[in-house]
Amino acid sequence: MSVEVLVLSAIVAALCRRARRDRNTVPGVVSNLACHSSSMLSRLVLVSANALKGSGPLGAGLVQASRSLHASSQNRAPLPPLPETGGKVRHGIFPEEIFQLLYPKTGVTGPYMLGTGLLVYLLSKEIYIINHETYYAFCIGTILVYCVKKFGPQVAAYADKLNEEKVAKVQEVKDMSIANLTRAIGDEQKEQWRVEGRSMLFDTKRNNIALLLETNYRERLHMVTNEVKRRLDYQIALQDLQRRMAQEHMVNWVEKNVVSSITPQQEKESIAKCITDLKALAKATQAKAAV
Repeated sequence: MSVEVLVLSAIVAALCRRARRDRNTVPGVVSNLACHSSSMLSRLVLVSANALKGSGPLGAGLVQASRSLHASSQNRAPLPPLPETGGKVRHGIFPEEIFQLLYPKTGVTGPYMLGTGLLVYLLSKEIYIINHETYYAFCIGTILVYCVKKFGPQVAAYADKLNEEKVAKVQEVKDMSIANLTRAIGDEQKEQWRVEGRSMLFDTKRNNIALLLETNYRERLHMVTNEVKRRLDYQIALQDLQRRMAQEHMVNWVEKNVVSSITPQQEKESIAKCITDLKALAKATQAKAAV
């Protein structure tokens, strides 16, 4: 499918060149825009050729041919202005540069023989097979030719309108930049006038710094006071805790010794006395309930 893309791209580029030659009366800005579109289509052709690198001798030949068409090496120098008119083509789609490139080596009939032999080689080796995609490509090419012939002038006029709008926007941005720079110059002059009062400003800043230092000193004194008070409160709380623990320990010790001093006989007598008291209390309760 990459071959069809390459052929269609070449067809579109040639039709754009022809439409550009038919509009020689258009201003230079529009011609530059058309040439820029043609150069984009030419790049598309080269990209399609690069996509055929892995397709054997055909891909390698197309890549080598695309490289040989570059007359200058890439650099960071300013680009030359775009030409006012497009390059010459033969038979509607083939650039004149290809023929001029092959004439010194193959003669006048060389390009035609090369194209015919390349086509026969592609078909005989079945590198390119004529199938439904070929008919699709032919139909699409025909539609593109019709569209360029039919709608080319309207599209060119629309492109001119867009270009004029862009130029107007750029001019507006330029005017805004000039106004902003003028305002900046006035602000700079005002700042220079304000610099004359820097002595008073520096005095005020010195006073502010002195006040900040005094405030910081007082805050640190307050912090030290709070810290000392907190530690004293801690010592008081620690002493209270020790006193309370000593009291609890003394109470527990006394209670333990009292409990341990009770003999088993005294415990039995206490239990018997409690039982007797409970029985007497029960009789008294029943007597009150009967009454």
